[in-house]
Amino acid sequence: MADPDGLVVVDKPTGWTSHDVVARIRRLAGTRRVGHAGTLDPMATGVLVVGVGKATRLLGHLALTAKEYDATIRLGATTVTDDAEGEVTARADASAVTDDAIAAGVAALTGAIQQVPSAVSAVKIDGVRSYHRVRSGENVELPPRDVVVTRFDVLATRRDGAHVDLDVSVACSSGTYIRALARDLGASLGVGGHLTALRRTAVGPYRLDRARTLDALAEQFAVLPLAEAAAAAFPRLDVDAETAGRVAHGMPLPATGRGPGPVAVFGPDGTLLSLVEDRGSRAKHLAVFV
Repeated sequence: MADPDGLVVVDKPTGWTSHDVVARIRRLAGTRRVGHAGTLDPMATGVLVVGVGKATRLLGHLALTAKEYDATIRLGATTVTDDAEGEVTARADASAVTDDAIAAGVAALTGAIQQVPSAVSAVKIDGVRSYHRVRSGENVELPPRDVVVTRFDVLATRRDGAHVDLDVSVACSSGTYIRALARDLGASLGVGGHLTALRRTAVGPYRLDRARTLDALAEQFAVLPLAEAAAAAFPRLDVDAETAGRVAHGMPLPATGRGPGPVAVFGPDGTLLSLVEDRGSRAKHLAVFV
């Protein structure tokens, strides 16, 4: 039987790395052609988009889409990893922090901001992951990057002695670290902060209501077909049979006018032919699937 081609939207369990999930999907799908679009930390749960077969060629483009999270931030303690899995490096009494101060701190971290990724992130420095350098004893300082936090809402505030726990909902651009938002919010309030829970609720158009647990996939494995996956994620261009033949030979197309970003090209029978991106008067193929 041929390898399946499509996406699997996994509801990742806590304690699993993204690579653990990929390894499990490889066994279930019966192919090594499996990858994921955007890492989730072991502590985190929720949407992990996994590509199987030809769909692995979509992943680099899907990884650039916006993401949404539900999280819990604890004010009053700082950790080496900016989350609950790391050693506590400082404590402070957050009981006097007011709701107004929290709201102001959240507002300052909303919109287009510069963010320094967590030192124990997957960012590479001279080809080596930052977290590997930290674990080997290096003092890592990463440069800030431009990110966009389109929504940062405080849903609930719970006060317990010296700690304040905030349940938040965040929508942000690719490359935004929710751990860093927790760290920076705590720092701005003078009491420190870290993440105690994280659940990714959406990657682009793929949301939790479409996600399946690994147990459910073990009982019945199925992929979201390649054409359906691309149609959900990218603008669509339908072409006739003659143009479809040109695409199959890798010939460029006239600019689609449907960018910026990738556009999914479909043949007259609904088959996904390629992903293209407008470059001047031409549409350049990013990936051809036929």
